[in-house]
Amino acid sequence: MGVRSFLSSLYELDTLDTRFTTDSTTPYKTIIESRHDTKANQERAARYSGKTKPSRWWSLEFITYYVILSYVIPYMLWVAYDVSSRRQPMRPTFPVSAPGLTYCQLYSDEPAVQERRAVPVTGMDTWAQNRHIRCAIPHLSIQRALLGLSPRIPPLLRKLYNSIIHPVTSGSPSARPTLEEADLRLDQRASFDYVFAIIFLLVLHGISAFKVLTILYINYQLATTLPRKYIPLAAWVFNVGILFANELTKGFKFGIIATHLFGRAQESLLSEPSSFIVWGHWLDSYGGIMSRWEILFNITVLRLISFDMDYYWSLDRRSYSPVEKKQLDPSSLSERERVGIPAQAKDFSFRNYVAYAIYAPLYLTGPIVTFNDFISQLRYRPASIETSRTIRYGVRFLGTLLAMELMLHFDYVQAIGKSKPIWHEYSTAQLSVLSYFNLHMIWLKLLLPWRLFRLWALIDGIDPPENMLRCVSNNYSTTAFWRSWHRSYNRWLTRYLYIPLGGSSFKDTASTIRSIANYVVTFTFVALWHDIQLNLLVWGWLIVLFMLPEMVGRAFFPERKFENWPNFYRMAKSCGGVFNILMMMAANLVGFAFGVDGFRQVVAGMFKDLFGFTFFLSACAALFCGCHLMIEVRESELRRGIMTKG
Repeated sequence: MGVRSFLSSLYELDTLDTRFTTDSTTPYKTIIESRHDTKANQERAARYSGKTKPSRWWSLEFITYYVILSYVIPYMLWVAYDVSSRRQPMRPTFPVSAPGLTYCQLYSDEPAVQERRAVPVTGMDTWAQNRHIRCAIPHLSIQRALLGLSPRIPPLLRKLYNSIIHPVTSGSPSARPTLEEADLRLDQRASFDYVFAIIFLLVLHGISAFKVLTILYINYQLATTLPRKYIPLAAWVFNVGILFANELTKGFKFGIIATHLFGRAQESLLSEPSSFIVWGHWLDSYGGIMSRWEILFNITVLRLISFDMDYYWSLDRRSYSPVEKKQLDPSSLSERERVGIPAQAKDFSFRNYVAYAIYAPLYLTGPIVTFNDFISQLRYRPASIETSRTIRYGVRFLGTLLAMELMLHFDYVQAIGKSKPIWHEYSTAQLSVLSYFNLHMIWLKLLLPWRLFRLWALIDGIDPPENMLRCVSNNYSTTAFWRSWHRSYNRWLTRYLYIPLGGSSFKDTASTIRSIANYVVTFTFVALWHDIQLNLLVWGWLIVLFMLPEMVGRAFFPERKFENWPNFYRMAKSCGGVFNILMMMAANLVGFAFGVDGFRQVVAGMFKDLFGFTFFLSACAALFCGCHLMIEVRESELRRGIMTKG
């Protein structure tokens, strides 16, 4: 493979995740076997041949779009750079860091680093939310390697554990492992993951590791000892209750609990703090590397509910084996089969449960793997994990990291937004670009840890779903956007909440009302799961509101009714895409950037004069051109037999 073909392969969908290019009902082993079969590839592409249109990439229409965007995109980059430079009168009012500092210094909470001052343009945007990841990266292989935070160390420790402590004596594994070999592999991997999970928790959270283990134990007992009909209710009530309890008690701080229990008595009887309070604060001081364990525990809550519900559904199938009934090869299951076929009764053990819930590569940020899928991958190594693809994925991650560095060095959009600026002092172009790039910063902030930890899991032999299908700028459909943004979470919601509630259907008034109610319940949970804040509740409800026009439009005006007017339908689709993009920007800026009041000020600043309206219409025209390119990207994928639905 030459340099050019290697660079081209980095941005193929198959490099990100084989799930994007393989049907969920097709075992990936069959894809590998037919990889060099030209006839099979042609048949695969022919599945969608009747749904695709001729390529428009070099048509006069699209050349016009290229000319327009070749001006618009550099202009946007220049505006973001210009508003971040010290030539702007607002420049000295937001926090930046001087160049030359270390990663951790750049993202430190110390006032000396976060002071408000003007520095050269080569400074960096001090984005506090991202500092933990940035601080971790340079120390992954030095200070924290032995603590299990390096993607390379745990697989090496696993090999050492497998060869010395837990060797498998059944001989070399075969191409199609027997049931005994699969059980031995599961036992070997789960044993290591269980031991490593305990050590990992103690190093990461210190004394709070016992809080996490207590929550896990209570949840396990609820799922496995209650009568079957009470399991779903207990799972949801307990785990959602944990989210609220963590918020109210700041992660069950011993000092706070002792103050509530003994504070009044101490105030009335003693002048000095009670010994219980002092002892509680002393215990809290041993918080490990990440003392605020509750910040990212919401990811673990999803895994706990996954275990509970998979166990609940498995009770219906204890009398037969779906693998044997359907004559399936357990070593070559499709993804849908790995997720849908319940694990064996013996697999729902406490050891496997802890190994799954605290699986180190995915513990902090995900992506999210269901319990059934995790156990299946422990038993049989996924065929989709190939060294060449993992290397390409790692190189692509480094490219994403470089993109973040460039934005932090030259576009201070996050720092400006966090400094409570006077928005009417900015021009309409500056407000628009700041809002747009703010979303790109949010996208990169989430993308980096998700891909870093997924890379770790791939190296370790587990293939979780890729969380981001496309760049944030390559989305024109609201529903498709939510399918491809935090994709593993979307799939989790679909399996454990949305489908059990009844899904959606817009056939009549009653079904439409029920569907809207299901969306409201789902996105209310999504908002509360992210954080218990008013801004996020408003964000969740806005998402439902902005999704309705597209869903109703697709229900009453399906594409098949416009087969004789394809160009008209494409133009209408792009106009709808512009509306969707604006609505998605508004919702995400309210939820994750400016808040309700800040967003209102930004909008007022954008439309303060006639020029603002003119610029807004010009921006809509540019988005219209971009929507056509996005649609054509998906058409080109269909021509190759790839149906992503995102």
